[in-house]
Amino acid sequence: MSLEEAGRTVVALDRARLQTGRELRGKSQTALAKDAGITAAAISQFENGHSRPSPGTLLKISSALDLPVGYFVRRPGGHEAPTAYFRSLRSTSATERRRAAALVGLLHELVHSVEQHVALPAVDLPENTLVADDAVENAAADAREHFGLDADSPVPDVLRILERHGVVTARFRVDAEKMDAFSVAYPDRPIVVLGADKGHRDRSRFDAAHELGHLVLHGPDHAGTKEAEAQAHKFAAVFLMPAAGIRDELPSRPDWERLIALKRKWEVSLAALLMRARTLGLMDQQTYTQAMKTMSARHWRKDEPGPLGEPEKPILLAKALDVAQAHGVSLEDLAAERGLPVHELRSILLPSLDPRPRVDI
Repeated sequence: MSLEEAGRTVVALDRARLQTGRELRGKSQTALAKDAGITAAAISQFENGHSRPSPGTLLKISSALDLPVGYFVRRPGGHEAPTAYFRSLRSTSATERRRAAALVGLLHELVHSVEQHVALPAVDLPENTLVADDAVENAAADAREHFGLDADSPVPDVLRILERHGVVTARFRVDAEKMDAFSVAYPDRPIVVLGADKGHRDRSRFDAAHELGHLVLHGPDHAGTKEAEAQAHKFAAVFLMPAAGIRDELPSRPDWERLIALKRKWEVSLAALLMRARTLGLMDQQTYTQAMKTMSARHWRKDEPGPLGEPEKPILLAKALDVAQAHGVSLEDLAAERGLPVHELRSILLPSLDPRPRVDI
């Protein structure tokens, strides 16, 4: 890009995107300043809005962050990102969380561009209402009813339910080994992110149901609180294992053959089944504790018997991109509309796309 084009960008500069771009790369102000050959004080002033970079300086920042200059332009129709619901704040650094949030911001902007060309399902979730702990079970039952699920049957595909009701789901790596699934409740289009390297179908389904719990139960002020996490966990258990359907099937003692059969039927982990038996009062605390010790001794806490196959696959955004492409709008076109880095978007989308050639008949 020329200095003249960079100059036009400076006029429409969005200082918040300078910070977001830096967080996307996991850089401090000092690190970015060093890479761009300017001072950290200058970066701080740019991000605070106290001054604007010259066209030449903006080109240096763009190069240091490997982002198009157009990325820094103020865009209409944007939404300030709500606080993300991260599962374990103590096990991930603030830098990792900010980078993850910035990646979701890119995804959200891509969705915004897609929706200028392709109609996605309307957002249709149960009313977002914080409930007391003793009402979470009813909220999960109401959610099942809202989605048209039988009150006593397994959930066939959690991600498909989310996507059919307007929630964008994705899998991608955020370079943080201890970061589980998380969600961002954008007012126009909620997004649920699942780890690309979490290959257990049962755990991934529970993660998705947990994030649904956040979207249904909680507002942004409750993100990261122990109470919210406990409620979302309880919501997921009830949503996936409704008492009406599973109570009579759960054993009062760890019958592993029976539990593995239930794992395959309900597509949840052995650990989740044991906890559900405990919370429903079918298994006493001592028996439950001993069962979990047995699982640990057999190394089942990390790799349970009775594998269920591949995790559920996000398809909404991939299909939307296919439709856009069929109508002459490529991913490159969509990225250019908002100055997004195409290579970053491909990296984000890759785990959600089928790499095999497609046969059309």
